[in-house]
Amino acid sequence: MKKSSFLLIAVLMFVFLVLAACAPERTEDTEESDENGSTETAEKPESLTIWANDEEKQLEAVEDIAANYEEETGITVNVEVKSMLDQMEELALAGPEGNGPDLFFQPHDRIGNIVAQGLAEPVKIPEDVMNSYSDAAVDAVTYKYDGETNQYGFPAVIETYGIFYNTDIVQEEPKTVDDLMALLENKTNPDNDEYGFLMKPNDLYFAIPFFNNYGGYIFGGDAGEYDTKDIGLNNEGSVEGGKLFQSFFGQGKIPPSTTTDVIDGLFNDGKVGAVINGPWSIVGYKESLGEKLAFAPFPSINGEPAQTFVGVKSWMVSYYSENKEWAADLAAFMTNPESSQHYYEVAGELVPSKEALESIEDPIYAAFAEQIKHGVPMPSTPAMQQVWEPFNNALQFIAEGEDVKPVLDESVEQIKTNIEASGVE
Repeated sequence: MKKSSFLLIAVLMFVFLVLAACAPERTEDTEESDENGSTETAEKPESLTIWANDEEKQLEAVEDIAANYEEETGITVNVEVKSMLDQMEELALAGPEGNGPDLFFQPHDRIGNIVAQGLAEPVKIPEDVMNSYSDAAVDAVTYKYDGETNQYGFPAVIETYGIFYNTDIVQEEPKTVDDLMALLENKTNPDNDEYGFLMKPNDLYFAIPFFNNYGGYIFGGDAGEYDTKDIGLNNEGSVEGGKLFQSFFGQGKIPPSTTTDVIDGLFNDGKVGAVINGPWSIVGYKESLGEKLAFAPFPSINGEPAQTFVGVKSWMVSYYSENKEWAADLAAFMTNPESSQHYYEVAGELVPSKEALESIEDPIYAAFAEQIKHGVPMPSTPAMQQVWEPFNNALQFIAEGEDVKPVLDESVEQIKTNIEASGVE
């Protein structure tokens, strides 16, 4: 072999050894971070702080899961109790001073405001973790801001609503909206405060399936990427849905003055066959009705499963956290199938883990899980705050018998005016 070849080989070996010596050492810390979508350079912190909601059973479940994470990683997790309703305001004050949490807990419909205030860090949910969540949950935490679409939380809780019914009055599960009308017509005696079915007249949250299922919509665009100038609450489908909604009210049917307290009171007293409500009402209804209480997914409308609103609460990474990668790792751990199953069993709230949802044995919770498959996330844009009052008022007018189309037109004009005046998009 020529002398020049020996020289070339020597040079190449020297370069290889230099590069190998300069390469970062792969540690247990970085391997674990990689598995959860974090960067290779994230240094393991001694502790992480999370703000947990101040509900006893929820807190118990969170503390259990945090302890499991501590045992697995060696990172101390400080669980601080903070009402979910107060966290946004307090984070805006505590975060810049370095006194905020690494993770905080919020409903998805606040994401638009949270992102606009710069309080949350976009997160990269690993594909395997993403696939473990229900589609509605992923859509709920997805939001477009400043031209970029990102996820802003790890879904932890999911909820929707359907039909609770008293089996002493309703022997068969109502499967269609026509079944609800039949209950109302055949089981109602207003003189005795007895009703086959009751619902609140002025609540968009519960009424939205009447509009969604005929092609109505609140904002155009996809979930998290809303076109707030495109409002579909007075289109042809919404008018048809509004007329169906109106048909449940009036003389001999649901009184337009019906309130939540009236509905719950009469249902708990055994005077109402069926009502619309969510999982938060289970405990109270069970105490009153016991074994007579049953639950069904929201009945189909226009021949299709009802598109109810879905709400999602998620763990969000604080913009001010100094350990964002590990905070995301903790959030992924807290919402994995095993942790989610424990949270459901202890806190009694539905979780967005597909595996956990499919393993539910309780018939009421299982029916809620079934309804979630057909739900749509409540819009998370700040503009949604300008929708509630005008449209709830419109629903009240419709229930009182006013002509549907003009009422919806006026409502949409008011919503547009409100959005423009608020300066949000």
